[in-house]
Amino acid sequence: MNPSLAHADLIATFKRAQADAAHKFGLIQAAAQKGPKAIQAAVDAAAKAAKRRDSYAKKLDALGVNLKD
Repeated sequence: MNPSLAHADLIATFKRAQADAAHKFGLIQAAAQKGPKAIQAAVDAAAKAAKRRDSYAKKLDALGVNLKD
C-alpha cells in the first residue's frame, strides 16, 4: 500500500473516531434526563471513544502527520 494512501486511510479513521467521540460526549447531556445509570453508561462510552480517538492521533503523530484543527 502506498504510504500516502495509508496515511489518508488512517486520517479518515481518525476523523471518524473524532466525530464519534464528539457525538458520545453529546449523549451525556441527553442521558442527564434519564438518571445516574444512563449518565454513567454515556460517560463510559464517551471515555472509550476518546481513548480510541487519542490512539489514532498518536499513530498519526508517530507518522509525522499533524492534525491540529
